[in-house]
Amino acid sequence: MAFRARHLLGIEHLAPLEITTVLDLADRYVEMSRRTVKQSDVLAGMTQINMFFESSTRTQASFELAGKRLGADVMNMSMQSSSVKKGETLIDTAMTLNAMHPDLLVVRHPSSGAVNLLASKVNCAVLNAGDGRHEHPTQALLDALTIRRAKGRIQRLTVAICGDIAHSRVARSNLILLNKMENRIRLIAPPTLMPAGVDAFGCELFDDMREGLKGCDVVMMLRLQKERMDGGFIPSEREYYHRYGLDAEKLSHAAEDAIVMHPGPMNRGVEIDGDLADDINRSVIQDQVEMGVAVRMACMDLLARNLRAERGRRIVGTMV
Repeated sequence: MAFRARHLLGIEHLAPLEITTVLDLADRYVEMSRRTVKQSDVLAGMTQINMFFESSTRTQASFELAGKRLGADVMNMSMQSSSVKKGETLIDTAMTLNAMHPDLLVVRHPSSGAVNLLASKVNCAVLNAGDGRHEHPTQALLDALTIRRAKGRIQRLTVAICGDIAHSRVARSNLILLNKMENRIRLIAPPTLMPAGVDAFGCELFDDMREGLKGCDVVMMLRLQKERMDGGFIPSEREYYHRYGLDAEKLSHAAEDAIVMHPGPMNRGVEIDGDLADDINRSVIQDQVEMGVAVRMACMDLLARNLRAERGRRIVGTMV
């Protein structure tokens, strides 16, 4: 098997062959999820705990559904009323959970690196569901699967990532993945929403939407991360939409068969025109939601296989 990771903490440590392995297995889970009977016993007898320190609708529901379709016992922890709010440290929380012997731990946290810290303290497999501005690996993988199914490949494409790049872990994970798969990447944003050190990313940089979209195969819009902004990054939402919101006129500068993406939730009329977001001929936004469940099923399946193999080796080692 070409996927040997113990945890899924980011795209950075995955090889291109491992990315392809996830996408190939996820393709099979797409078909399974479209059947009348969607259940499998791949994770039967295993326990999955979802810990979301930040609010989430799509990602948490997607992970929960993925675990249940694979036969896991799934528990959602309400971190808003957890012991962390009473002063318990993240490490103490990890040790408490570890004593319950979970198999899969899905974590979203507002601090970059928090998920890596948790992974170093537990004996189970950990999946990063988004940590601060660091990474959101399953979002990048589901975006890759969406692109591959729409375009027939995930290599040698011109991809524009547009909007609030500075605050976006989705942009970071997609940048890493798309670079690994040998794509041409353009970043389009006002200077205030470009991250520091962006020149080292190996991307083409634009602050003009129409110029940046010329000939693009994929147009990936990003949400304005208002909760991470502590200053005047944009003059107004109206002005932002005028210059950087995607509409039919701006999209006309991209390739004729370009697809439109957005990780959600969308701010219609700010980041993207509502009619364009719903255009079944150009938008693959709903496909992204469907691919999310399949990709998360694939990731948990692969990590569970590695976990079982590791535990098997440990048992054999104690018998020798």
